[in-house]
Amino acid sequence: MLGICRRRARFILISVPLLFIPALTWFFLFNGNFEDRTVTWSQYGDSQISRQHTSLGPSKSRAGVDEHHSHEAMELWAREVEEENMQLRRQLSEVQYELRAGRSVTVSNASSLLPMEDGAGAEMAPLSKARNSTECSRYPAVQKCELIHIAIVCAGHNASRDVVTLVKSILFHRRNPLHFHFITDDVAYRVLQTLFKTWMVPSLQIDFYNADALKSEVSWIPNKHYSGIYGLMKLVLTQTLPASLEKIIVLDTDITFATDIAELWVILRKFKGEQIIGLVENQSDWYLGNLWKNHRPWPALGRGFNTGVILLLLKRLRQMKWDQMWRLTAERELMSMLSTSLADQDIFNAVLKQNPFLVYQLPCFWNVQLSDHTRSEQCYKEVSDLKVGLHSCFICFM
Repeated sequence: MLGICRRRARFILISVPLLFIPALTWFFLFNGNFEDRTVTWSQYGDSQISRQHTSLGPSKSRAGVDEHHSHEAMELWAREVEEENMQLRRQLSEVQYELRAGRSVTVSNASSLLPMEDGAGAEMAPLSKARNSTECSRYPAVQKCELIHIAIVCAGHNASRDVVTLVKSILFHRRNPLHFHFITDDVAYRVLQTLFKTWMVPSLQIDFYNADALKSEVSWIPNKHYSGIYGLMKLVLTQTLPASLEKIIVLDTDITFATDIAELWVILRKFKGEQIIGLVENQSDWYLGNLWKNHRPWPALGRGFNTGVILLLLKRLRQMKWDQMWRLTAERELMSMLSTSLADQDIFNAVLKQNPFLVYQLPCFWNVQLSDHTRSEQCYKEVSDLKVGLHSCFICFM
């Protein structure tokens, strides 16, 4: 909280001169006669003014000469102020970048200095030197026109109603162009196609994929979850989506975004080594197997992971033969488990139990799971800390 207050104070400190300097400049320029006023321009020196006196010649009156010199000095000073004003504007712009990135900044009174991160003994870097580095390297973020891909499985009237809230929350906060990939049945297709035609949202692409054509890929898996066969279709995204698509965000229909989805998209760049799946840890005790007597969940790493929000590197999943990997795991576990309880989530967790190096654990505020039996309150202290919330998941606890 103290850091936020400091950043706001520094932001105000650098903003005030930008409002005050132009007004002061034009006031002096258009204030009329400076004949009887005493003005000191130490930066120009007495020698400069004396040279101007001799160039005017003896025909000029003393008052006219003084007025001429005053206006000349004012014009020179005004140009200096305008240059300083431009540098302050550039500095303010950089401070705003720092604030958006959540960094601490130090604002100097000298306009030729660039704001740097706080720290004991931190030195101020000249602005000209800082300009040599690219903004992208200093502020790692999604480029303005980068297309963000989002996949959602949606079937039936209820899911179609839920997905409208999800899409609106994404569009409300987004700054980048988006490409939605909807895997739908006939009902959801008609609803969503009509919806997007009436909205006519710019910088938005929509593709639909027939969910009925994918049923044969997952129909062999017994599933007790209320989502039915559609709850398993996130497993086959690598073969459903275009082969040219390399990465994607996969979302459940019952969540709401409270921030720009680009903040989630950029996390894909943080994957290292063999990490190809980004997930938030499950916030209930389901996979711990202690909810009731003889409770026997599918195998998982610790508390397991929730598949309401998934980051996938599709290209690398295909290279690792993901389709073969999850099928072999499901066949083996079904021999003892007989069916899934939480649809695709059980199979994802079983795969990651055997291959823990594949997962990148996302901070839990990217999938706050609301239920009477979750630890969602540990993911945020203030409502403003939420990124993706209101995940009213019945799969958190059944």
